[in-house]
Formats: sequence, structure tokens, C-alpha cells
Amino acid sequence: MRRPLFPAAIGLAGIALLALTGCEGTPATSHSAPASAAPAAESAVPAASPTSSASEKPALGYDPAANAAADITAALKAGKKDGRPVLVDFGADWCPDCRVLDARFEEPGPATMLAKYHVVTVDVGEFDRNLDIAERYVNLQTSGIPALVVLDPASGRIKVATNRGEFANARTMSPGQVEEFLKRWA
Repeated sequence: MRRPLFPAAIGLAGIALLALTGCEGTPATSHSAPASAAPAAESAVPAASPTSSASEKPALGYDPAANAAADITAALKAGKKDGRPVLVDFGADWCPDCRVLDARFEEPGPATMLAKYHVVTVDVGEFDRNLDIAERYVNLQTSGIPALVVLDPASGRIKVATNRGEFANARTMSPGQVEEFLKRWA
């Protein structure tokens, strides 16, 4: 069962609860997460610079200034040339599970499989950014974040979208589980 995101007036106790329960849930009708959720980003997983190119291995982090639509288009164009599918990772830096998944992507097994994709990270902010892009590919109401989508390189069609929240509790996933998902759709 999905837990709703907390209203903006939750205070420090709510932020602590968010950090304990993860980033799964149904965004509020206004598509906003707690305004005070940014401090929760100070987790054990360090942030790094955002991805410099959709076809390179992504760095930790979601770039709020990135042009998600252009990045996905460029990744699909590159995928048509080399046959590699496109992996779109929807998330936000304040989300502990997104940060854990990014760290999992750096581990040997998942990193090897991730190299078989063109990866695009899309920052959804506090469910107030790039929602038009997300709506094309994934249902954030049911998926929570992080949400992953694999696109066919030839057609651009969705091969899989984690609409059931498969990664919303990424902190409980082993590197092997992440690697298996990547293997299945590469």
C-alpha cells in the first residue's frame, strides 16, 4: 500500500519520518512534497555532480537545470545508432531512496549493466518539476520515486515502467536485485 507524502507543515519530526519511510507514496494533489524535505538529503550517500551527457554513465544527483525532454531525445537518437536502450531515472536529490539507488548504480554488477544503456536522470523536484515529462512515461502517483523507465531504442516505446513502485524502497534492495532489473531490460 502506498503511503501519501506528508503535507508541507510536517516539521522536523515529519522529515525524520520521511527519511525512515522512503520516497514512495502518492504525491499530494498539488504535486508537492514537503517544502522542508531538502534537509533529508543529508543522508549517508554523498551527492555528486549531475550527468554531463545522456549517453555517459550518470553521476549521482538529479540536475534541476537539465532539459529532460532534450536529454531523452538525444539518448533515443544515440540508442537508434548503437541499439542500446534508454533508461530514464525519475527522482530527486532530497529522496533517500533515489540517492541509495544512485549509489547502487555505482557498484560493480549494476554499473556493468548500466553501461549497456543510455541513461537520463530526470529531476522531479518536490513533485513540481518535469511532471509533463514524467506523465509521458510513468505514473508517479503509483510508482513513487525513484521510478525507472526503459525505452526501446528503435521505436522510443516503453519497454517497462516501474509503475508499481518497484524501486520506491530502493534502500532495501541489494546490488544484485538492481543488476537483475537492468539485465532483464538491456
